[in-house]
Order: sequence, then C-alpha cells, then structure tokens
Amino acid sequence: MGVQSVGGGQACSSISLCADDFALSPGVNRGVIEALGAGRLSATSVMANRRSWAKGARALRRYAANADIGLHLNLTLGAPLSFMPRFAPTGHLPEITRVLKAARKGDLPEMEIRHEIARQLDEFFEHFGAPPDFVDGHQHVQILPQIRHWLLDELEARNLKGKIWLRNSADRPTRILRRGVELKKALGIAWLAKGFSRAAAARGFATNEGFSGFSQFDPCSDYARDFETYLRAPGRRHLIMCHPGYCDEELILADPVTLTRERELNFLLSPAFADLLRRASVKLARMSPPRLEIAA
Repeated sequence: MGVQSVGGGQACSSISLCADDFALSPGVNRGVIEALGAGRLSATSVMANRRSWAKGARALRRYAANADIGLHLNLTLGAPLSFMPRFAPTGHLPEITRVLKAARKGDLPEMEIRHEIARQLDEFFEHFGAPPDFVDGHQHVQILPQIRHWLLDELEARNLKGKIWLRNSADRPTRILRRGVELKKALGIAWLAKGFSRAAAARGFATNEGFSGFSQFDPCSDYARDFETYLRAPGRRHLIMCHPGYCDEELILADPVTLTRERELNFLLSPAFADLLRRASVKLARMSPPRLEIAA
C-alpha cells in the first residue's frame, strides 16, 4: 500500500479511508472533494447511476494520482441505468430488505442485474476515462450471493483481473467485538460476506483484509469517539468506510443519512482527526499502486 501522510509524524501502520456515496448529490460531492483536497481521504467510491456523476467525474480526475477512485455498485437507491422490469418494475431500485430476501432465496433476476452491473461500469468509464481502481457496493450489495459471482464474471470479462481490488465488507468476529460499535450490523454483514474474499481470490482479485466504519448514523453521536474505535484491531490491509458530505435538497429527497454526513466531514477536516491518527501511529494509504493523473 502506498502511504499518504496526514498530520505529519512517524507512522508504523497504514489504513485506507474511503468516502462512500460520491455522486449521491452535489453536496456530497462537494464534501468529498474538500476532504480529498485536504488529504483526509485515500479513496472514494462513486454511484455511477446518479445524475451528479458526470459533473463530479471531472472534479475527481485531479485526485486520481493520489487516491483510489472506485465504483459504488448501486442496486438499492434511485433509478437503474438499464431496463429492469422484474427487479425495478416502478423504475426505482428496490430497498435492501427486498434484495436480501431475494438473494437468500436465489431468486434475483440474473440477466437484469448482470446488465445493470455492466451499465454502471460503462458509465464510470465514460465519464472518468479509466476503469475503477476498485469496486464496492451501496449497502454492501457486492457481497451478496449471486450478485458477487455476476460481478466477478463481468470484471473478469473486462480483463480487470489483477488490476483492481474489491471491498470485503466483513471482518473477523473477534475484531468486531473489540470495537464494540454497531455489533449487530457488523456481524450480520460478516455472515453475509462469508466466502467472498475466497471467491474473489480464486478469480484473481485482491480484497482488503480488515474492515470497519459501521455507524448508526445518529446526529447526536460522537463521531470522533466512534472513529477511534474503527482503528482498533486493524487487519493487514485495513479499510474504513465513511460518509462525509454537505446536506442539500437532493440528498434529503434521496437518502435518510443527512446531517451525520456534515458531522463526519467536520471531524475529518479538523485538527482532532490528524491528532488521532498521529497518536495511533497511523497514516492513510491507497490500496492500489499510484497511477498517472487522468486528463480533464
């Protein structure tokens, strides 16, 4: 992992800090770009089916040499890019509870989802001018049974084997318990992701090893305290997800996670964040090798 320093000082370990949901709204884009510009993130993942992506892509290109820019595969928010009469008959993607239920039954519409995965990858490339450095998923859909295999098929067909990495949203139960934050959610996702990293490795795709960042998205919670727990018991290639941004009308209409995004952003931009990393002897790092800056 290449290292990006935050706050100076000596570091003995590194983590990847990824802002999810880029392109969800203009306010989210503005916040993520601000955090990238301040050197307070080492990755962000993009919702390529959102209307803020085309404009946001131009702003992201200047950070391609210093941060991982990935696809946030989205099958649960907004409108799909493809025609999905079974999966999204109303023209809007279903809630995660419905997707989970169908995945458990093995009843997801294969061709519709395969086509949507391909369209979102196409949309990423069209506006960014390069393939993603990695793929993760909104509400962790990339780890779900059936979806994980269709995603791996598509990435392999595009000759991306060994060139990009995938987010494993799971961690060891002992590590999760040591952190003590959102235990039910973190343990549930770990159970759903069972076998994901092995399946990815068998197809030639690396994954992170260690994952944290689960939040209850409570605007009254102490995000600085929560973030300190995310640093506990890190894996060898530890990844922390976060959700910074500014609240705007489009965000309010699209997603229930609103005010906490500004609290996260304020913390990431604060001296307290740099001090926390310094005390923990941690630096931010990207998981991919540096690549040349993408032309505007």
